[in-house]
Amino acid sequence: MHKTGLILEGGGMKCAYQAGVLDRFLENGIRFDYVIGVSAGAANGASFMAGQIGRNRRFYTDHVTEPDYFGMKSFIKKGDMFNLSYIYADLSNEDGADYLDYDAVQNNPAEYEVVATNALTGEPAYFGKDRMIRNNYVHIMASSAIPVVCRPVFIDGVPYYDGGISDAIPVKRALDQGCDRIVCVLSKSRHYVKKPEKFRPIYRLMCHKYPEAVKDMDCRHLMYQKCQKRMFKLEEAGRAFVFSLETDLQPGTYKMDPVVNQKLYELGLADFDAKKESLSSFMKE
Repeated sequence: MHKTGLILEGGGMKCAYQAGVLDRFLENGIRFDYVIGVSAGAANGASFMAGQIGRNRRFYTDHVTEPDYFGMKSFIKKGDMFNLSYIYADLSNEDGADYLDYDAVQNNPAEYEVVATNALTGEPAYFGKDRMIRNNYVHIMASSAIPVVCRPVFIDGVPYYDGGISDAIPVKRALDQGCDRIVCVLSKSRHYVKKPEKFRPIYRLMCHKYPEAVKDMDCRHLMYQKCQKRMFKLEEAGRAFVFSLETDLQPGTYKMDPVVNQKLYELGLADFDAKKESLSSFMKE
């Protein structure tokens, strides 16, 4: 009996593509035993766990134009370019305009984890849905707290940053949790080569209180390459199935463009449709 894991990479607005793939999974009754998400992938994973078709798409096409979602207003008011409390509380709580179905997440038999980075140690931290509290999605906020762009998010007095700086594609974690095969939905091309960070002076200044997190950012390209190699090795062995964003649209992490994001979403739908039969064969093996 296989234990199949779903890995959802982060990537800001590029994850609109992932939203399309996930909606197709739901429409076709494709389920997983284990789901792990990073940053925007963590948020996408929550809606997937809840079975809320279309919810993820709205966060890339409808809500991005709202003044409290992203921008200098939020940065001045909250210290965050992405207004995490607006996205993951005001909108997502039960009285919010686009609430997350907390009960459906908890009743889903699949395991669900999100990845954050402990800013004090630089190590990845994994939070399961047993740590989630109704109307308090602080763990997803922590997973999405991009350094410099956002302040660290505190959980039990410990500061956390975006999980993507310590474990961008958490293949090893999925294997350690007992998965013997995985489906990965990336926000980048499978041929993407991550370069060293460009803005070292800025993040070293802005994050100087957290030297271990700074080290993570200095070496982020190496960590990413290691994650890729592990994933592709499993793919070669027939134990991984990969969806990747291949497009000429040139989407960006911070590109608040509903038209572009809708096209990314539709690309995710189309990619699933093109790979549906091969995915079905993979899941049945």
